[in-house]
Amino acid sequence: MGWFWADAPVGRVETKPSAHDAFVADGRSPPPQCPMHKKTAEALASPPSRPAACPVKHDASAAPPSACPVPHEARMAAKAEPEPQSTLSKLNPLNWMFSDLSQAPAPEQSHYLPTEREPSTIPRGDGAGNWEYPSPQQMYNALLRKGYSDTDVTAVESMVSVHNFLNEGAWAEIMEWEKRFAGGLKRGWQLCSKGEQNFDKMAKKYGYEKEVEDLSPSLMRFQGRPQEMTPKAAMIQVMGWLYPAMFGTEPPFDRHDWFVSRDINGQQKEIRYVIDYYSGGTEETGEPIFYLDVRPAVTPTQAAERLMRWGCDTWWKASGGDVREQEKWEARRQARTS
Repeated sequence: MGWFWADAPVGRVETKPSAHDAFVADGRSPPPQCPMHKKTAEALASPPSRPAACPVKHDASAAPPSACPVPHEARMAAKAEPEPQSTLSKLNPLNWMFSDLSQAPAPEQSHYLPTEREPSTIPRGDGAGNWEYPSPQQMYNALLRKGYSDTDVTAVESMVSVHNFLNEGAWAEIMEWEKRFAGGLKRGWQLCSKGEQNFDKMAKKYGYEKEVEDLSPSLMRFQGRPQEMTPKAAMIQVMGWLYPAMFGTEPPFDRHDWFVSRDINGQQKEIRYVIDYYSGGTEETGEPIFYLDVRPAVTPTQAAERLMRWGCDTWWKASGGDVREQEKWEARRQARTS
């Protein structure tokens, strides 16, 4: 997922995403060279920055003792020659990907790859339309540029499809969080108080339908952190070791942090979301299954959001909330007819 998109903005695509707990990708399974897997994800780590050099020459022969210690002629000559750019300076700071992903076929490329780029449904944080996904040709060139010369060129289109599919699913999950808590904890409590299945009913009851429908968060930037396991994912692995029958699962194959702009009373606030990507095996048809664990990062406010959403839903189900509501409705109906 660290390959998200290059720089060019596109027009906003109107959509109304829905939440998913499990995502099943259509088509072929992602190959081992797929950038979502560990091998390629490790290449996403930011390269080290170049150490800075002292601008003053310390050679005693550079100038007489009474002269300025800085050799101005040498400095002017250095200015005339452009400094070579470091790898880090060539990366897009919004996603740490190369800004100039080429659309030209690679040398000795044996298979044609499309150059069309698919627009996402995810608004950019700078207001310049929606983010745009890389084309298969750009994806292949980026893989080669990072040293993955053994990439199967015939599988790149499937990689891009799965990559785009999972990112859309992640945004859909983020939208569900924003619908509940963009208006603050009080509104979030009202919307979550009767569990996940009654969200729409509670929005209608408290008159939040328009606010939820008009909600427009945007993705400011994101960061791939495949080698850093989240505390929750680590705890699940520990529980899987202790109780393999109940909690046993493979560790996530990728992790992302997405930074989302939330409008709070006319002011923009940055909310960090953490996403763990899990592989869930395959369907009977051979289609791969993926699970996304999307939640706000732990801060005092966002921890309260997580506890509120999970706690309300668990309490409502465990206490038979829907049954109680049905019994109350039946009692009122009988009272009216008697």
